[in-house]
Amino acid sequence: MKAYHKNPEAVSCLTPEQYRVTQQDGTERPFGNAYWDNKEPGLYVDVVSGEPLFASFDKYDSGSGWPSFVKPLDAGNIVERRDTSYGMVQTEVRSAQGDSHLGHVFSDGPSEAGGLRYCINSASLRFIHHDDLDSEGYGEFRGLFVAKGE
Repeated sequence: MKAYHKNPEAVSCLTPEQYRVTQQDGTERPFGNAYWDNKEPGLYVDVVSGEPLFASFDKYDSGSGWPSFVKPLDAGNIVERRDTSYGMVQTEVRSAQGDSHLGHVFSDGPSEAGGLRYCINSASLRFIHHDDLDSEGYGEFRGLFVAKGE
């Protein structure tokens, strides 16, 4: 299994929006981000560390304007923290190794899929199409897409 870490070179290459979201706990605008309506099969990885975070087969349209997932690909790659900013109590989601702010998890997701909604900023993600998994170093996940019929 590949080891992931916060990559200083990747941080230095972030766009201002990606930096604001991942390093300064920002939130991007709904409906105006790269992946809120992406329906292609593939993996979503941390833009800073490359950690595999979410799969397209766990993504759904929550109507929120952000990419929403019912669960992480591997719970070990996600850290949840209590967030009391803006006068609210929420659960923040960060990448375990990259320590990137990803978004928040809410309990209003599809009940048939466990009831969770991982509401994630596109700016914290890099999408890898399932056709590119091997060439991008994520070939070990190809079987998941075959099993799901994607």
